[in-house]
Amino acid sequence: MGGKLSSLDPMQVEVPELKTLLDRDPYLRPYEREIRRRYACFQDYVDKVKEHEGGLDNFTQGYKYYGIHVNNDNSVTAREWAPGAVQVFLTGDFNGWNREGHPYKKLEYGKWELQIPANSDGSCPIVHLSEVKVVIRTQSGELVDRLSPWATYVVQPPRVEGFTFKHRFWNPPPHEKYHFKHDRAKKPLSLRIYECHVGIASEEPKVGTYKEFATKIVPRIVKLGYNAIQLMAVMEHAYYASFGYQVTSFYAASSRYGTPEELKEMVDIAHEHGLYVLLDVVHSHASKNVMDGLNQYDGTNSCFFHDGPRGEHSLWDSRLFNYSEYEVLRFLLSNLRWFTEEYRFDGFRFDGVTSMLYHSRGIGEGFSGHYDEYFGLNVDTEALVYLMLANYMLHELYPNVITIAEDVSGMPGSCRPVAEGGTGFDYRLGMAIPDKWIKLLKEVRDDDWNIGNIIHTLTNRRWMEKTVAYCESHDQALVGDKTIAFWLMDKEMYTHMSTISEQSAIIDRGLALHKMIRLITNGLGGEAYLNFMGNEFGHPEWLDFPRAGNNDSYHYARRQWHLVDDELLKYKFLNAFDCDMNHLEERYGWLHKDSGYVSCKHEDDKVVVFERGELLFVFNFHPTKSFTGYRVGLEIPGEYKVVLDTDNGKYGGFQRVDSNVHHFTYPEGFSGRRNSIKLYLPSRTAQVYAKV
Repeated sequence: MGGKLSSLDPMQVEVPELKTLLDRDPYLRPYEREIRRRYACFQDYVDKVKEHEGGLDNFTQGYKYYGIHVNNDNSVTAREWAPGAVQVFLTGDFNGWNREGHPYKKLEYGKWELQIPANSDGSCPIVHLSEVKVVIRTQSGELVDRLSPWATYVVQPPRVEGFTFKHRFWNPPPHEKYHFKHDRAKKPLSLRIYECHVGIASEEPKVGTYKEFATKIVPRIVKLGYNAIQLMAVMEHAYYASFGYQVTSFYAASSRYGTPEELKEMVDIAHEHGLYVLLDVVHSHASKNVMDGLNQYDGTNSCFFHDGPRGEHSLWDSRLFNYSEYEVLRFLLSNLRWFTEEYRFDGFRFDGVTSMLYHSRGIGEGFSGHYDEYFGLNVDTEALVYLMLANYMLHELYPNVITIAEDVSGMPGSCRPVAEGGTGFDYRLGMAIPDKWIKLLKEVRDDDWNIGNIIHTLTNRRWMEKTVAYCESHDQALVGDKTIAFWLMDKEMYTHMSTISEQSAIIDRGLALHKMIRLITNGLGGEAYLNFMGNEFGHPEWLDFPRAGNNDSYHYARRQWHLVDDELLKYKFLNAFDCDMNHLEERYGWLHKDSGYVSCKHEDDKVVVFERGELLFVFNFHPTKSFTGYRVGLEIPGEYKVVLDTDNGKYGGFQRVDSNVHHFTYPEGFSGRRNSIKLYLPSRTAQVYAKV
């Protein structure tokens, strides 16, 4: 990525707010030269784009230039970038599948252009929903069929016709186009994310639809108190069981769930309900599919990707983008603009950021936290600069945007503005937290839980770099692992989840810990909270998409909403707790306030006490011991009462704490706090207290 700035001594490169970053974390000072060098590479691209394209705004609207477009007079203009092609043609239903009947004209820099006049009656020569293909003449002279990388609607044919997706030209008549009716949602101060997948949101053994999700699932999410949804598997992917992570058509919203207009309607209905809509975007890699993917699009092994080993991910069996290529940057940055402008997505969760950031792709990396790991030769500068460009562009053009990084490595500055020398994300996922809970539930008895270690995991995040805390996401729900509910209750969930069945110690423990784990993660783990759909009520079993290994069954690729709706089942208890926890956060806003002060983490008593957002959180994880008159410290004096109690009968608890009792502080310091209070702490319960 060489250029004017990056050829300078990095110490001469001006980074507008670098002092802020270095003052906040003096340990970064030895790496100042590298931070400046990276910023110089970023600035090089900004300057280059400004010089040749008029700025990032123009550069990132590639979808208006490339692909197939209908002009005002109903003529068609089609353009492609295929630098390795000898010739390019467009074929399809419109020309009787004459593969060489409509040749593109070769332009500069690997671009190709085709003009097709309107029909003699003035109509468009390519009919809405008709099939089209791009034909590439390779350097060997062979003609190969491809789908345009800019295709906006691709469909899977009936099995008797094969498995390769088909590009159906999307140009509906005006009366069939969806027109947005509602404003975008406001950016939440406290981000409470409901991670969801349209296809598995159906109770029936089938693929759910955008329309069903809008009418049936959105109201559930709103009632639960979440203010954001994170949609997975929207970018088209040929293999359903990949969970959307083997993308084939980056500009096509998955046709499995409906049409592009139906996705627009779904997003609009979410906005009507005040939900902020995030898209799970996969720019870390792409499917290896050739016939209906980007792989070997122009007949070469490169084009969008690196050639050789650098262009292949050994674990994911997928292709890796060449982020140093000008047109690849246009393609990916424009992809973000496309979903923002066309579908009105509000923000993005970037998948696989760790794989992007390092030449090792994070494979076998332990990431001890030593800063050398983040500023050495293992860092993929080109990918890092792409992420800086993406975040810079999005935040410049859309002040309301939120971006989230799925990064397990802990790269310093990831969630600081690009102007400081950071990568520009708003949040990173707290991926160590669910790993900790699963490890404890799998391997350690309650009596042996290390309270200090749990608190360290929950609070170990970079200062002023916001984290999305979660107990479990889709990763933990997948077949091969178990959800927290299943680790806790397993087979007993089939026999003892009825409110009229005999009492079960396993179910009682499971319900109690499920609530406590969610509350302490929400209260202490970050500046935002995420839940995967169904886990709020302890959805039983795992998640497994239809595939050859399960006889293409949809039995586990759905959500069993009837379980939580049944008044005779205990799932309603976990659901009610989740709802009240979210609404309490809405009222007090602890997620967007201070990070919390932990005044007690008692190993023998298994007690945790912390204050956050003017609330006092008290946890007793001990499996058998309850404590009367337990003294805890707190800073603000006054009169307190319980505002949330995991032991409430409404949540399937034993109602051991009287929520009507008011507690008064003593002007006696304790646990490093100026005041103290004495409370009753039943075993395996947590309470949240607020000033009256």
